[in-house]
Amino acid sequence: MSRSLICAKPIFFTTKITTHLRRSMSSITTAEPRSPSNTRLGWIGTGVMGLSMCSHLLKAGYTLTVFTRTQSKAQPLLDLGAKWAASPSSVASQSDVVFSIVGYPSDVRHVTLHPNSGALSGLNPGGILVDMTTSDPSLAVEIADAAAAKGCFSVDAPVSGGDRGARNGSLSIFAGGDKKVIDTLSPLFNLLGKVNYMGVSGKGQFAKLGNQITIASTMVGLIEGMMFAHKAGLDLSLFINAISTGAAGSKSLELYGYRILKRDFEAGFFVNHFVKDLGICLRECQNMGIALPGLALAQQLYVSLQAHGEGDLGTQALVLALERLNNVSLQSVASSTEMA
Repeated sequence: MSRSLICAKPIFFTTKITTHLRRSMSSITTAEPRSPSNTRLGWIGTGVMGLSMCSHLLKAGYTLTVFTRTQSKAQPLLDLGAKWAASPSSVASQSDVVFSIVGYPSDVRHVTLHPNSGALSGLNPGGILVDMTTSDPSLAVEIADAAAAKGCFSVDAPVSGGDRGARNGSLSIFAGGDKKVIDTLSPLFNLLGKVNYMGVSGKGQFAKLGNQITIASTMVGLIEGMMFAHKAGLDLSLFINAISTGAAGSKSLELYGYRILKRDFEAGFFVNHFVKDLGICLRECQNMGIALPGLALAQQLYVSLQAHGEGDLGTQALVLALERLNNVSLQSVASSTEMA
């Protein structure tokens, strides 16, 4: 028997194994729900939101590899058992599902699509990218197309609920992409909050932008109401409590009303990132040919906070812009409330 015939069987056998493994991986991706027994996770970005979100997955028993630009920010996760990787690509090479939540669309592009260090470059066929950053819908589609070309999947899944939602596992998740893939990810999403399927790739981002438009005008209304109540001589603590149970009640009031009163401007969501989000909203409005004056006004007020060096404060710091505009301060109200 010739040597070529002897070699043919092992080559055919190896090919069958490879094909079987790829089919097995694909079947897990599109059919089998994710669990610690069949899924290795990766996480890119451990800021205000990411740190808490990632910790929920670790505590649920998942093997998790992390990367963030400043390694010390990931130390609490490493203490919980996460593994460190030197790049997004390295994270992906050790993961079946890779989450990312970073600052700006340019960051998303870099950590995902960079040809050498990006997550997609290290992801195995059948792997899934889940970007939870608020970003450009068109970029979400681009990432999904690039992932598909490599035999992988991508889901855009930005979140709403701030730092408290991240800590409590009660975020609202707006998911865009292949519904079958998203369904298999439900056990993971359920550890972070409530997943809402919004449609094909990019629709998760569009839903989150609509959410930000709603929040922007709500925050302006909340602070204007507080300003009016203060000038009318009302006790703001009593006022906030009273309107919370009526038609003016909102998540923004619940999360930020008393924070504003206590001058607690610690960031659950940075002004800088909110300005980024509202800028994306305005560009999409231009593309759609619609005018949303409330959105434009809110964006300008938040930009004014940046001009005063307040971009690293939380979005509730919008009160500072309204105080300057009216030469009115709620500082004394906060002080008297604390004394009481």
